[in-house]
Amino acid sequence: MSDYYEVLGVSRDASDDEIKKAYRKLARKLHPDVAGADSEDAFKEVTAAYQTLSDPEKRRRYDMGGDTAGFGGAGMGDFGGFSDIFETFFGGATQTGPVPRGRPGPDTLTSLTVSLDEVVAGCTKTLSIATAVTCPTCHGSCCTPGTSPRTCDACGGRGSVQRMARSFFGQTITTVPCTACAGHGTIIPDPCAECGGEGRVRTHVKKDIRVPAGIKEGVRLRMSGEGEAGPGGGPAGDLYIEVHVKAHPVFQRSGDDLVTTVRVPMTAAVLGETFTLDTFDGVREVSIPAGTQPGDVITLRGLGVGVLHRDSRGDLRIRVEVVVPRNLDANQRGLIEEFARSRGDERVEPKRSDEGDGVFSRLRNKFAGRA
Repeated sequence: MSDYYEVLGVSRDASDDEIKKAYRKLARKLHPDVAGADSEDAFKEVTAAYQTLSDPEKRRRYDMGGDTAGFGGAGMGDFGGFSDIFETFFGGATQTGPVPRGRPGPDTLTSLTVSLDEVVAGCTKTLSIATAVTCPTCHGSCCTPGTSPRTCDACGGRGSVQRMARSFFGQTITTVPCTACAGHGTIIPDPCAECGGEGRVRTHVKKDIRVPAGIKEGVRLRMSGEGEAGPGGGPAGDLYIEVHVKAHPVFQRSGDDLVTTVRVPMTAAVLGETFTLDTFDGVREVSIPAGTQPGDVITLRGLGVGVLHRDSRGDLRIRVEVVVPRNLDANQRGLIEEFARSRGDERVEPKRSDEGDGVFSRLRNKFAGRA
């Protein structure tokens, strides 16, 4: 998948206005009515990028590596038309035809734990998931093979019946769902024995999950149409996989970089040395420059975590911890003392407070009449 920021030609920290301006410019340029039919795919890609990055929640999910759709969510864009909206407010009283037996299946949420090295390069994991699938015997029809649904005698296949009632306002006629067929207009005279007439059965299925390089802790991946099958042959919901990353004993993640600490003898820090480090990319030689100070960082370029949505990687940063020996024999102590004398380091001389240029020094000088 293309990097949406690159598609719009903006930086990853672009403001909403910058994203909007970039989209308007590209949309005018790539619209098929202007650029011809050959630009249709590019126009769709630009529009998809804008729809994601202009929505704060979708943009947040995209930046974290997950899908831009919410778990089990639906907005006004999911309403089919005015009749659907009307039914949302007024219930089933407007039913004018049979209700389809098939209903959408629910979304499924599961979790997946991966190691840090799998996050670095990306991986494919196989999960066994408890779910509902379309009945293999009746294929979602709910009927015993060789049979079929029968028209409901109570409603004549309409799925609804009219009822007359008297009230203070006079005689009224209302249309309500048929209770004999639950509004479907048909009944199942011979339900499938395997699924009990539900059109689906519960089982365990194996799914191959592609985990992209650079994914972060807690991100949910979405697999459209891979959730539970709907009853009565209805469409399946979506499958969401929440990713968790195991802690590593040597390396920690910091953004797209990997960070670790190595303990270096004092002599190696002074004189310089080369050692080997077992990284996720194999054994690497690391050079410690002479005169390395405690806390110095050595960087190995391109050995960090894969950058999400890009063909690049962060760095491996190695923090140096200099180990000072605690116990010296007489010979070792003599050598160190000789070294100190040769450098003039026999005494520790901290900077005196009255020699500094701090606040209190300046105040004291001011009251003493000194500039």
